[in-house]
Amino acid sequence: MALIHCSYFSEVLGLNTAMDVILPENAEGLIGMASGTASGRVPCLWLLHGLSDDQTTWQRRTSIERYVAPLGIAVVMPAVHRSFYTNMRQGYRYWDHISEEVPAKARAFFPLSSRREENMVAGLSMGGYGAFKLALRCPENYAAAASLSGALDLAGHESDEGHERAGRDIELVFGPDVAIRDTDDDLFACARKLVASGAPQPRLYQWCGTEDFLYQDNVRFHELARELDLNLTYEDSPGDHQWSYWDQQIQRVLEWMSG
Repeated sequence: MALIHCSYFSEVLGLNTAMDVILPENAEGLIGMASGTASGRVPCLWLLHGLSDDQTTWQRRTSIERYVAPLGIAVVMPAVHRSFYTNMRQGYRYWDHISEEVPAKARAFFPLSSRREENMVAGLSMGGYGAFKLALRCPENYAAAASLSGALDLAGHESDEGHERAGRDIELVFGPDVAIRDTDDDLFACARKLVASGAPQPRLYQWCGTEDFLYQDNVRFHELARELDLNLTYEDSPGDHQWSYWDQQIQRVLEWMSG
């Protein structure tokens, strides 16, 4: 596999930012790790980070490069800071950046497929929210999406004082009134809108640990998915908000996406 640390200028954000990219490599002499083959435009997993992380975190805290090596796919890991993958009320246009600019830049730099059936998105915590947001709002771009311990019901916490874990970020992103419900930043509203539109649905995968502080968010989204008959695979198991679980679960996600 080739690992590329890519710094570039974002016209949308008006600043330099970064993405890390794993590309398949035909390396017959590679010792100790399988090597998948790829030619032409390569299928891609867009892998999103959580609130306190950056574009390097999936590499540092999991073996994602080793896990994807035999699959012949690319992995793009963009930086979005603490933005909730949203056009911030008091900040930058991170939704426009992640939904439009990042794919365009990455495909200009690297041989990545733009075909819907060859693009998947996944993330953890804030990144799980971002992954489902991309899939539900842009179903024409992604065949599948996975959320691990996702912050899936932000609207359900509008009255929480400070959103304890996110603190000031919620107000910076969504405004001091934190009015998320029934907007395009509310995943529940996005899911209802997608079903009502009749557009092709992406396959969805959802996992959360039963001791995770976001578990009830995930239960509520699962209930909505059953009500709407979304194409959702739901799993939970003992666990909390820790990388030891996400390292295990990203392997399950790759298996599910390949199935």
